[in-house]
Amino acid sequence: MSELVTGEAVALELRPARLPSRALAVLLDLMVTVAVYVAVTVALVASTSSLDGAAQTALTIAAFVLVLVGGPIAVETLSHGRSLGKMACGLRVVRDDGGPIRFRHALVRGLIGVIEILMTFGVVACIASLVSARGRRLGDVFAGTLVVRERVPFSSAGFMPPPPPWLAGRFSGLDLSAVPDDLWLAVRQYLTRAGQLDPRVGWAMAERLSADVAARTGAPVPREVPPPAYLAAVLQERQAREARRAFGQASAGGRTAPAAPEVPVSPAPAPPRAPAPVAPPPAPSSDGRSEVSRDVPPDGRRGTGFVPPA
Repeated sequence: MSELVTGEAVALELRPARLPSRALAVLLDLMVTVAVYVAVTVALVASTSSLDGAAQTALTIAAFVLVLVGGPIAVETLSHGRSLGKMACGLRVVRDDGGPIRFRHALVRGLIGVIEILMTFGVVACIASLVSARGRRLGDVFAGTLVVRERVPFSSAGFMPPPPPWLAGRFSGLDLSAVPDDLWLAVRQYLTRAGQLDPRVGWAMAERLSADVAARTGAPVPREVPPPAYLAAVLQERQAREARRAFGQASAGGRTAPAAPEVPVSPAPAPPRAPAPVAPPPAPSSDGRSEVSRDVPPDGRRGTGFVPPA
């Protein structure tokens, strides 16, 4: 990685392109340019057959300059540093500060490229690229440009190695509540980048982080446990606790109370009906027969005054 500083004092980490990828991109560009030049030359010869030799020679030189020199300059200017070969290889030409190139950058690169690529068959460009720390040829040095990779290959930098199996559950009783978040972040970054560090530097960082974590937990690091394995085991224990807490709250919040068993309800007894009023017995008449009132029917209900038809 190469660190470039922009005009706003922002550091950019870019991966410079090396000689093999640049040579492949230049070879593809030359194949396309030569094919276009041959097609243009054939068209000029067919269309200028009636001209004299001097005119044909002048047109041939003009076509050579326009196609082999002006063509790459125009393509890099319009595409902001991405020719066909660089597109295929995932490369781009940028300024020293990381910005896109302009016409003057492409012009200087194209003019010097005629000397170090076309006239010397790429020998000067290869030597300059091998000597340069960032793989730049002479055209890049004079133009103030740099060829970088746009498609960075996948790396396992974000992979965090698991702790050894014999440390599973070893630190389940530690009190991790006093460890701050920035220290956990430092431990995670160390574990994800441990494979890219120098062994001695990585071991020293692991010892320092282990001492910091042990000071916050109140328990020393076991002598038989290496510092990197200790950090991996403690970080895994913290992640396991966070997962249990999160899933435990989710399950507690989503659990529904069991439904109460249905109790059969017997129908309520009907209230007792009040007994019908009993009409008083008719008073006996003088001849000993009981006289029924005309207003009260025999069943004890009061008369309505309506006499049914016969």
